[in-house]
Amino acid sequence: MGMKQATAGNAGPKVRSDCEITLEIRQKGGIEIDLRSKVKTLYGESIMSLCKEVLDFFKIRNAALTINDSGALPFVITARLEAAIRKLSGTDMEFLLPMLKENIYSTSAERTRFSRLYLPGNNPGLMLNAGLHSGHGIILDLEDSVAPERKDEARILVRNALRQIDFRGAERMVRINQGEMGLKDLKFVIPHNVNLVLIPKCENSGQVKQVYAWISEIRKREKIRVRTFLMPIVESALGIENCFDIARASEDVVAIAIGLEDFTADIGVQRTPEGTESLFARSRLVIAAKAAGIQPIDSVFSDVGDMERLKQNVLKSKALGFEGMGCIHPRQIRILNQGYAPDDAEIEKSMKIVLAFEEASKNGLCVVALGTKMIDAPVVNRARKTIAMAEKLGLVPGNWRKL
Repeated sequence: MGMKQATAGNAGPKVRSDCEITLEIRQKGGIEIDLRSKVKTLYGESIMSLCKEVLDFFKIRNAALTINDSGALPFVITARLEAAIRKLSGTDMEFLLPMLKENIYSTSAERTRFSRLYLPGNNPGLMLNAGLHSGHGIILDLEDSVAPERKDEARILVRNALRQIDFRGAERMVRINQGEMGLKDLKFVIPHNVNLVLIPKCENSGQVKQVYAWISEIRKREKIRVRTFLMPIVESALGIENCFDIARASEDVVAIAIGLEDFTADIGVQRTPEGTESLFARSRLVIAAKAAGIQPIDSVFSDVGDMERLKQNVLKSKALGFEGMGCIHPRQIRILNQGYAPDDAEIEKSMKIVLAFEEASKNGLCVVALGTKMIDAPVVNRARKTIAMAEKLGLVPGNWRKL
């Protein structure tokens, strides 16, 4: 048998918290490790010991290993080494580091999803502190942000990140690929406490049902009790035409998002700051989501340098009925969280409506007036939802009626 060699990971002057591993399997000679790292003096022995542990797990006894390290943590090193081993051996064995106890939590269908931060699934440097930014969701992306030839590496890295990064209570999301590649993604990530899976380029309910069936099969086989929610992303004219059926395709669909970059390309127009070219599509998606009883989520705002325009965009989005938006930079999260939350005027008006309705009900009145406006049941229900959201966000105390 001749020598075999494979490389996984990233190296270069701009790379951080990652490593590039080159593995060469030999006929004899034992294990040789060439570690190139600025932290070799402090952590060299532990890095090499970890690599030997992984090689031993995969029963590799003779190999030359070169590591170009730029501050990679153990979950990254083991992911890169496992990826190289899989390229050479085709094994389906998994080297699993322990699951952090902080990551063992579930989320609810009604959870607040004002902001969700996209992170490339093959870039560990952007993952490490993502939980510090207070995003409601963190998306580890296996689709558009990962080159086709790096998909296998990214799956292993995302799996390890789900086990080893403290997400600080954010909803742990993964955007999978389409079709059979998506099934491969699910096999890697579902056993590791994913809270929500995003289904990209969704054009019909059958795609959602297929993903739901795949997840159900994996959960049954692996005896997984944690529920995984679904968020289809509609990115085409056909998807908009079918968005109501998509929204109610599965009991696990809790939100539906629109992707405007692909949608505008699909209908042959340029995306503009005003958004007139997508107003109908966005409105239709909101109505479909509300009719299905799930959350409508708006597209990302791609200009990370224009915070004022982002703020105005969020206010327009909220006025259309959207309940959240994707973001591609942590600095966008605060504006999204503030913009979609009820403001002081909304909260105060909602309190007055509820109090007036409750007072009228005590007096046996069916018609309620607040100032010069009549209040009916839908208005009261909306006011109650606003107050409930404000309570959940800590904007008003639970005993606000007594204040």
